[in-house]
Amino acid sequence: MRIGVCPGTFDPVTYGHLDIIKRGSTLFDHMYVAVLHNPHKVPLFSVEERAEMLREEVKGIENVSIETFSGLSVDYAKQKNAVAIVRGLRAVTDFEFEFKLAAMNRNLDSSIETVFMMTSSKYSFISSSAVKEVAEFGGNVSKWVSPRVAALLDDKFRSRER
Repeated sequence: MRIGVCPGTFDPVTYGHLDIIKRGSTLFDHMYVAVLHNPHKVPLFSVEERAEMLREEVKGIENVSIETFSGLSVDYAKQKNAVAIVRGLRAVTDFEFEFKLAAMNRNLDSSIETVFMMTSSKYSFISSSAVKEVAEFGGNVSKWVSPRVAALLDDKFRSRER
């Protein structure tokens, strides 16, 4: 069985993320989407909220599972017997960071490949950070996230105002 892992923060999950997950899932018998708990970042949503958000968004994609993890992506991939880590690229600026990360992962475990997928052009400018900023100031994010995620963002920012 060919297993892939798609790690990320997903704070929140965007249509760009879903594009990579859906397309990546066609390359593997099973793909784990691993929601990262990164102690160096302060996410808007908890790791559990992000995982649940993703579970709702990928319903119907039978070969995708959502899990959480902390630590190195390559260790998680090894634990899942994955053959590859799937990473999305939006622009050249992503490539430099991702290239270094892939080289480090390859050095840690040469049996796990990194698969880079170009995000569809209509999502190439989307980032979770930008979506959060627009949502925080009351902007319309419906082009970049699902209605459910937009509502969760709205709820999160409205609850902060109280």
